[in-house]
Amino acid sequence: MSDSAETSPEVMLQFYRMLYPFKSIFTWLNQEHTPKELFTNREFAFTLQGDVYLRYNCFSNAEELKKQVCALNPTRFEIGPMYSSRPSERKLARSVKSGKLFTPLKRELVFDIDMTDYDGVRTCCTSAGICERCWAFIANAVRVLDSALRTQFGYHQLLWVYSGRRGIHLWVSDDEAMGLTDELRRAVVGALTVIEGGKEMAKKVNVRGIGTKSHPGDLPPSLWHARDEGKKMWQPLLDDQECFLSEDGWRTLLKLVPDKKIVETLEQRWEKQPGIRSSKKWVELEAEVKGTGARNMAALDDIILQYTYPRLDAEVSKHRNHLLKAPFCVHPKTGRVCVPVDPNYVGNFNPNAVPTVMQLLQELDKAGEGANWEHTSLKPYVDMLDRHVMGILDDVRRRERARAVLQNDLNW
Repeated sequence: MSDSAETSPEVMLQFYRMLYPFKSIFTWLNQEHTPKELFTNREFAFTLQGDVYLRYNCFSNAEELKKQVCALNPTRFEIGPMYSSRPSERKLARSVKSGKLFTPLKRELVFDIDMTDYDGVRTCCTSAGICERCWAFIANAVRVLDSALRTQFGYHQLLWVYSGRRGIHLWVSDDEAMGLTDELRRAVVGALTVIEGGKEMAKKVNVRGIGTKSHPGDLPPSLWHARDEGKKMWQPLLDDQECFLSEDGWRTLLKLVPDKKIVETLEQRWEKQPGIRSSKKWVELEAEVKGTGARNMAALDDIILQYTYPRLDAEVSKHRNHLLKAPFCVHPKTGRVCVPVDPNYVGNFNPNAVPTVMQLLQELDKAGEGANWEHTSLKPYVDMLDRHVMGILDDVRRRERARAVLQNDLNW
């Protein structure tokens, strides 16, 4: 697809003027209808035609943001933290005479999951490619990470957003998450990171407790759900991706088996029968492992985790000042809009069915004069964001009522 045709400056300007949901984005970031520092001190960065990059932009309201976006007509724009001062006044804030500081204070806890990080385990696509088959990896990552953040950390204001091409982003807007320091963000990411090690390291899952020669150590309870979700998708995954069909694939699998005798047995068998399907190889591995002790049984669970657990881009999540592409931007390579994704139905999501900017403009033209995003296939996605925002606003009102009650009690 030619990005010059799908996302030309003329097309993008029409999209920003007629379709982009600036008011919804404003309320989501501001967490109130009336502008406050959570929006006015927020950094926006613009990528212009020719890869010109403009940072430290800030705005007083949704109308100002829309006006500047339409004036600059960026290929995309990114959202950063709320700073202690307005980003446009950062030089003054940093001056010694002012006595002020320019530091990030609040920011959503964000995560980025990219399909290219699964190139070592998927076989249907590589690099920037993505299809419904390998989307199963992303869907599982969403289910696992969404559950972990809700049950282990108590967060519930989670907005999942398709990246427009081959991945997915997560924005966590709970008040506690917004205030996390960089150190605490690193701690959260560390607690959620399971897959570690480069290409040269075969075994990338090393999360069990202290074990003995015969016992491998227990799998942390925090990973039980991830293991169970991985088991649910394991058989369909083997049938679909055929991870162990090739010699490289099954040899990689055997490197994760700790019992040398089992490895030698299966290696000899599979060398003689190169066409054995992945699912059959797994059944044969299970049969060899059965009755040989807890360490080998635990290795099977670790293998499933290694192939299915979310692969996080940790650097995106660790720092408050990290910029992340705004929801509803258009990906310049695909022309697809970065739309919200319902985690409850992520398995049914088809990245190749997401509306493109050209499709939306055609729908708008067909709807006639005065039409907006409500008359296009963008509507269900904006509605999803608006429902999410209502939940955030409800949380804000509850916190304000609780503070008022506490203040009355103190005054009494």
